[in-house]
Amino acid sequence: MTVTASTEVIPQGKIQGHHRDRLAVVYVRQSTVQQMERHQESTRLQYGLVERALRLGWARQRVLVIDEDLGKSGATAEGRTGFQRLVAQVSLAQVGLVLGLEMSRLARSNRDWHQLLEVCALFGTLIGDVDGVYDPQQYNDRLLLGLKGTMSEAELHLLKQRMLAGKEAKAQRGELNLRLPMGYVRRPSGGVTKDPDEQVQATIHLVFAQFQRRQTLNGVLQALVRQGVQLPHRVPSGPQKGELEWRRPNRATLSNLLHNPTYAGAYVYGRRPTDPRRQQAGRPATGRVVARPQEWRVALQDRLPGYITWEEYQRNQRQLEANQAQSQGAVRQGPSLLSGLVTCGRCGLRMATTYSNNGHGLRYSCSRMAVDYGEARCQSLVGTGLDDLVARLVLQALEPAALELSLRVAEDLEAERKQLHQQWTQRLERARYAADRAFRQYRAVEPENRLVARTLERQWEEALAAEAELQREHGRFLAEQPATLSAQERAAIRQLVSDIPALWEAPSTTAAERQAIIRQLVERVVVTVPGESEQVEVQVHWRGGDRTGTTLVRPVARLEQLRYYPELLARVRTLHAQGYAGPAIAATLNAEGWRPAKRRETFHAPMVRSLLARQGLGSPRGARPEVPRAPDEWTVAELAQKLGLAKPTLHAWLGRGLLKGRKVASAAQRVWLIWADQAELARLEARKIAARARGMRGSLG
Repeated sequence: MTVTASTEVIPQGKIQGHHRDRLAVVYVRQSTVQQMERHQESTRLQYGLVERALRLGWARQRVLVIDEDLGKSGATAEGRTGFQRLVAQVSLAQVGLVLGLEMSRLARSNRDWHQLLEVCALFGTLIGDVDGVYDPQQYNDRLLLGLKGTMSEAELHLLKQRMLAGKEAKAQRGELNLRLPMGYVRRPSGGVTKDPDEQVQATIHLVFAQFQRRQTLNGVLQALVRQGVQLPHRVPSGPQKGELEWRRPNRATLSNLLHNPTYAGAYVYGRRPTDPRRQQAGRPATGRVVARPQEWRVALQDRLPGYITWEEYQRNQRQLEANQAQSQGAVRQGPSLLSGLVTCGRCGLRMATTYSNNGHGLRYSCSRMAVDYGEARCQSLVGTGLDDLVARLVLQALEPAALELSLRVAEDLEAERKQLHQQWTQRLERARYAADRAFRQYRAVEPENRLVARTLERQWEEALAAEAELQREHGRFLAEQPATLSAQERAAIRQLVSDIPALWEAPSTTAAERQAIIRQLVERVVVTVPGESEQVEVQVHWRGGDRTGTTLVRPVARLEQLRYYPELLARVRTLHAQGYAGPAIAATLNAEGWRPAKRRETFHAPMVRSLLARQGLGSPRGARPEVPRAPDEWTVAELAQKLGLAKPTLHAWLGRGLLKGRKVASAAQRVWLIWADQAELARLEARKIAARARGMRGSLG
């Protein structure tokens, strides 16, 4: 539908030639997709404004239609790319006229509307609607446009208030349809019932039963993953709306399930209100926060079929609250210095702190994906070495600043004492003034007026007593804290350089105090273990932006994990070729600085014999006689070398019956022979990979 030419009034004096030299922009917008479907006449009227631009004198090729904002609300400019494009075109002096069906099509917010008015006035752009054409540079037109924008914003506010009031009134009766959690479906009549699928109901009951037994969210997740249980999900929209899907459990879904009061049969409205400060541009549904139960707008018990009772729900909430860890980076209990500060260099997630051996064994482990989805751990390492390394770096960072710090402390102490003495001086001055004033008042009264004189005399005596008491307190203060530091105090402060390590190692210094010192200087510690080697790349991020990169050598379980393992084998082979015996080779390796997998140990003769056996070499004093063996039989050393496993692991598998082997004894030696053909070798290789994927790198048995 278009406006006929006979009814069109061309405004005189407003539209000039320079306006027609620029573009005429027709802005088209509808608030929602439903309005586009149900109110198509409004959309046609907006597109019909192109004809009006032609009648106003614009050539068709100079008319631009901006309709990217169809289906978007005009409450804000955020997310409206079409409106932002319009403002940009006007700001580039490329638009002579902006046409809209009405002001509410352009903006429902005064902030956005007046911004457009300012830009149009600055660049001489006209604004037109069905009522006429306006020039924002003219006062009367500017005033009228401002009133139209205010009315448009007020109209939107009234519409929202009506809808919200009706929505809350319906919720107060428990009749507002809210999104149902898993385990519930809505009947065609609007009522809510449990999902008719018995497996869905059984799964929900299982989750609550597991939580009641295990008392932790992580325990429930691990139990579901271990048992292969999946959670039900009804598709909320689309062609498969209402279809039942099964998805793997995760921590967020289980947390929502256990926190939702619907499972206790309660109808709750206002549990997740929106905080406007946290909303993201173009995404009005974001910014959700969790309200406390006392802040819920509506809470009606026994309105829905429940999986648990209200008392069980409240007990679960208390348990979940008790399970919450302290905030990130806070000082925590335990001997760890870096608890909450260690970050995985592989995935960027925070590494968890775990203890073993009654708290003596410390380990940092990246287990976030394992906790959330039951996957393998990313990396882990013993924490004692990392704590010692960071502690040394912190003490080294304090040393060059300690002398300066001591001088600064002396200056700060003297400045603080000067401030305190100034306070005392002012207090004494006020007390003296009060006493003098009371004396003057007493002297000014007539002696015969004893009724007043006695009162003033008593006030004078009280002021004198207060001044005397204040002077005594000031004397005690001067005795305890003189205005300047004494020589002994200055000497004690200068001892700060040598006292810092002593205080750090003192038995009276607690782990919590050391953690507090660390957190004053260190923001986070990023660690990366390349493969399974003994080296750990450590990067300390200091507060203030500086970074320190270093390498930590950690103990590992197997010789094969050492980065210099090939060089070690070559060195042992060379010494063996030179005629050295096992003890001599071990002593040479130790003297040259070679270290085995566990750093606190040194090489000895049995280790050397094992390294020689891995290379098919025997003792230089003479080889042992070959043990007769059947086809596809291996010694423990040979099979360990073939599979890349530790010999104790193979012995453990033999003891558990996972390997087929026989023990051969002779006068010269006793040896196990293990049968393993190609199929058996493939099975053992798969078992090794599966065991390591489960995070059991330390003990594959």
